[in-house]
Amino acid sequence: MRNLFLTLFLICSTSQAIVVKDVANVVGVRDNQLIGYGLVVGLNGTGDGSSSQFTRQAISSLLQSVHVKVDPKNIKSKNTAAVMVTAKLPPFSRHGDKIDIEVSSMGDAKSIIGGTLLLTPLRAVDGNIYALAQGVINKGYSINRRNVKKSATAKIFNGAIVEKEVDFNLYDKQTIRLSLKKADFQTAVKIQKSINAKFSQNIARALDPRTIELTRPSNLSMVEFLAVVDKTDIGFVAADKIVIDEKTGTVVAGIGVKVSPVMLTHKDLTLKIASVAELPENSKADVFVDRKNNVINMKYGEVTVANIARVLQKLGASAQDIIEIIQSIKQAGAINAELEII
Repeated sequence: MRNLFLTLFLICSTSQAIVVKDVANVVGVRDNQLIGYGLVVGLNGTGDGSSSQFTRQAISSLLQSVHVKVDPKNIKSKNTAAVMVTAKLPPFSRHGDKIDIEVSSMGDAKSIIGGTLLLTPLRAVDGNIYALAQGVINKGYSINRRNVKKSATAKIFNGAIVEKEVDFNLYDKQTIRLSLKKADFQTAVKIQKSINAKFSQNIARALDPRTIELTRPSNLSMVEFLAVVDKTDIGFVAADKIVIDEKTGTVVAGIGVKVSPVMLTHKDLTLKIASVAELPENSKADVFVDRKNNVINMKYGEVTVANIARVLQKLGASAQDIIEIIQSIKQAGAINAELEII
């Protein structure tokens, strides 16, 4: 790529007030992680090789459960793969509910796409079985969309049925606690004041920068009470946030994340963000190319991180380059937003 100057122009970010449920969770109302070990069968020669001893042992144990005794050493099937199955059990899941599962190969299988996951118990950390998983792994369920024909990891939507519920008696509770997603003294106090003002009584107490204790009013059930609490406006402006997934090259940013004046050079690309006053007099169009000086002036009514990512992409910058540029802009202090890399 040629050495180019990109001149982008500033905007004012927009923000909106948020409600309690945006910044806090109800203590005890959460997902539970489940895990299980199983077998995927029916693969067309893409399963585990003979070197995967645990696969052969699992096949032998499975056959013994149906009264067929086979020495694991004599099993040489490449149509079977040993897998780990994981899932999240949502709060208040009931008997018969269906949940999504993720299936990942443990051995040297080339692909598990097209196979069938046999009945697999899914356990929680307490050792109890909370769901049973089973299903066909179709091409459309592959997590690796770039190569769906050969993938050692896949997802089955509604692939497990809930067999055991997590007991949590919410209805009869007199008090309950909120946990802030991020500890902050000011936010805790804002929530306390907003809830007390909403109900015109002192029913919320900030115990620490992350915990607020609530006492439900006598005229409301806990479910009704929390429904109102969740929607309570706390008069708080949420901080802008940028999320970067380095594995997939995905950048997610709010529409109004503004960028302050900055100039940086990345490889053979120079990026310059300047005020409107620095726009050349002869650049009246939205995009003006000064080929003599290798300058590209881009005139925006609004300039955001999303705009910058889009412009860089059009210029041929790779996903990794865009990520590194955004990280550099953040390190230079030109982005007043939280940056999270996953």
